[in-house]
Amino acid sequence: MLHNPKARNTAKATQFLYLAVLATLLITTFYPAPIEGVSIALILSVKLIPLLALIVPVFRGNNRGYIWLAFVVIFYFTQAVVSSWLSQGALGHVVLMILTLLLFIMAMVHLKVNRPVAV
Repeated sequence: MLHNPKARNTAKATQFLYLAVLATLLITTFYPAPIEGVSIALILSVKLIPLLALIVPVFRGNNRGYIWLAFVVIFYFTQAVVSSWLSQGALGHVVLMILTLLLFIMAMVHLKVNRPVAV
């Protein structure tokens, strides 16, 4: 549901950042070492299910999906800020914080660019 050619560029950038956030969440689960005594499947499901629930709207360019993505990404950003503060700037948490901030901003830019034409 892209309403103009500029929306295609912002949608692609948002999709790239979305996949980068997912990859960073996967990497930070296994690096430097998984938490002892906790199921890896449980950790991955808690981390990834809220984002994976939005995969279809993000890749279709659905504006409502992008709005929900922005709401969900705020929680990931907050968690990344707290984790990076508590870990005194661990690289994985800082990267996740930056990626989630960029994802939120790009989703908002896409919504601005992809507005339907008023009649």
